[in-house]
Amino acid sequence: MTREELDLLTPRRIVEELDKYIIGQQVAKRAVAVAMRNRIRRQRLPEEMKKDVIPKNILMMGPTGVGKTEIARRLAELTGSPFVKVEATRFTEVGYVGKNVESIIRELVDVGINMVKQEKIQEVEGKASFQVEERILESLVLGGQSKANGPKNIFELFQGTQQSRPSQEEIERIRNRREEYRERLRSGDLEDLDIEIELEDHSQPMIMIPGMEDMGIDMSGVLGGMVPKKVKRKKMRIGDARRALLPVESEKLLDMDKVVSEAIERVQNRGIVFIDEIDKISFRSGSHGPDVSREGVQRDLLPIIEGTTVTTKYGQVRTDYILFIAAGAFHMAKPSDLIPEFQGRFPIRVELSPLTEEDFLRILTEPKNAITRQYAALLDTEGVKITFSEDGLKELARVSHNLNERIENIGARRLYTVVEKVLEEVSFQAPEIAVDIVIDRNYVDSKIGSIAADEDLSAFIL
Repeated sequence: MTREELDLLTPRRIVEELDKYIIGQQVAKRAVAVAMRNRIRRQRLPEEMKKDVIPKNILMMGPTGVGKTEIARRLAELTGSPFVKVEATRFTEVGYVGKNVESIIRELVDVGINMVKQEKIQEVEGKASFQVEERILESLVLGGQSKANGPKNIFELFQGTQQSRPSQEEIERIRNRREEYRERLRSGDLEDLDIEIELEDHSQPMIMIPGMEDMGIDMSGVLGGMVPKKVKRKKMRIGDARRALLPVESEKLLDMDKVVSEAIERVQNRGIVFIDEIDKISFRSGSHGPDVSREGVQRDLLPIIEGTTVTTKYGQVRTDYILFIAAGAFHMAKPSDLIPEFQGRFPIRVELSPLTEEDFLRILTEPKNAITRQYAALLDTEGVKITFSEDGLKELARVSHNLNERIENIGARRLYTVVEKVLEEVSFQAPEIAVDIVIDRNYVDSKIGSIAADEDLSAFIL
């Protein structure tokens, strides 16, 4: 996303975009929208002031399935920001077996590199397509006779001794033949023709040394440079060859130094880290038993959240301006159970409310990617048309909400379980039938009414 496009993302516009995918939770949406807008405002400041303006990290509190992760993920997607989600319970204090917290930033850098690389590949796609065409033409004209260490193009065959050089007429004949193939290739006449192409062999064993990834050392890259790359000759259709060669030729056109530099800059200034299950590493007063990692992990996270330099295989990365969003259900703990220093790093706190029956109904109908639209589109591929009536949608919402109240509150995820059970039979029979089905209240009741009413049975099935 360009700077001009980012400038158009006002807090109101960000909330409107999030509303397309997430129902309710306006307080949380407004908080992340303001945090993102402050990043844009920071870029407009003079350099001497810009370095002192750090992002205000956010702590989200609310039960599972209410949209905590989705808000952060959609925000990153909307702004083109590198995003990584981690669980706090994955990490252990330095000195213990487990992942080092610095691996969070290394994962974020990997995401940033891939993001920028894909953008640059799209920019050079035209040139890469031409290079792919040239390689396919060489294979067609040479008839698969070239070798990995042989000539790079057909005219290099003619370089050598005077006796081995073909006549001008033969050169012209080969050139004309090449152009004939080019025309047929561009018209699509040759897509099903088999050719032989040379591709790099990626089947070599990976070099894995425990602990090296946490130190930012890529042993495959270090030792792999000592071993020459293998090239395999493969026979495939021209259409398949085009798809296989395009990423290869695209990467050849990339300036990886620029890709890495831009990716690191983007990670440092626009990166978003979402730390889930933060309540699981809080220290609850009065608790007993081993507490190896809880407080230790919090203290290890502090420097990264506050701002430090992390060594990665791509270089040094500063974390001062990365936005951290922590989230947790806080059923068994309170934010005050986190160590004071950690609490202070998350000055913005928002509480997400449990979903109501009305929220469930809106989730079924309003989002662009609503589950009802997904299932309708999936079954439509088999010729089965399903329509959800208003009373059917209300019944799905009512059952899902009641199950959350009676059994365990898993938020919007309950809808997936309920809708899947309702459509289980038609999904199984879809390839054999082509009918129109209306999912109304009676249909829903016939499929899950007895199960939902039985508390013991619904606990296992729904």
